[in-house]
Amino acid sequence: MKMKKLIVLMSLSASLAGFIPINAQQKIDPVATELWDPVPPVITPGDNGNPPSDAIILFNGKDLSQWKSKDGKDAKWIVENGILTVSAGAGDIFTKLGFGDCQLHIEFREPEKVEGESQGRGNSGILVQSRYELQVLDCYNNRTYSNGQTGSIYKQHIPLVNACKKPGEWQTYDIIYSAPRFSENGRVSIPAHFTVLQNGILIQNHVEVWGPTEYIGMPKYKSHNLKEPLELQDHGNPVSYRNIWIREL
Repeated sequence: MKMKKLIVLMSLSASLAGFIPINAQQKIDPVATELWDPVPPVITPGDNGNPPSDAIILFNGKDLSQWKSKDGKDAKWIVENGILTVSAGAGDIFTKLGFGDCQLHIEFREPEKVEGESQGRGNSGILVQSRYELQVLDCYNNRTYSNGQTGSIYKQHIPLVNACKKPGEWQTYDIIYSAPRFSENGRVSIPAHFTVLQNGILIQNHVEVWGPTEYIGMPKYKSHNLKEPLELQDHGNPVSYRNIWIREL
């Protein structure tokens, strides 16, 4: 009985220690916890497929003026009817501007004519900072290794779900990306992180990137600039893109 009384008394003491009388709370001026600065800037949200007013348009449906090839020359992908399509053999394309922390919106379409299987079916990719790949692949009724399927941070993080639409249907990626930071000695001090929604479904929830995308072996960070180009991958399949915009964070 003495032990039970002691436990009750200890619990009561702990509760009283964290208790603030209502009268004391009422004496606190609510203005003391109000912040008026800084004032968030006003933007116009996008609707009907339009980007928000503070977005940088990376593909306007007309030309590749925001893009270049790896050698710095004009990008050679196909632009027709407001759509950008991989031209097999033309190589990856890169934005002329560099980006770090960002919100990226991009829409993609897998070829309606199904050819190949596993990694050979509708393969492309979005490489943020030209290093960290979000996989683009046709995984509608197409089995491949899980950390290489659509929505994976390639060979690092498996997507939470397979949210793929049928080949020939437009799909969306909405990406929140936090760039890595490096210390003076070149070592990573804060790793990169991805949050990704595919077709409005959360598939990557603030996952930590282990280093640049590697096809063979384990990734390892190497110091680089905070702002680097966005890269779209030519993997030999006619994957299409449209409505690409980005917001710097």
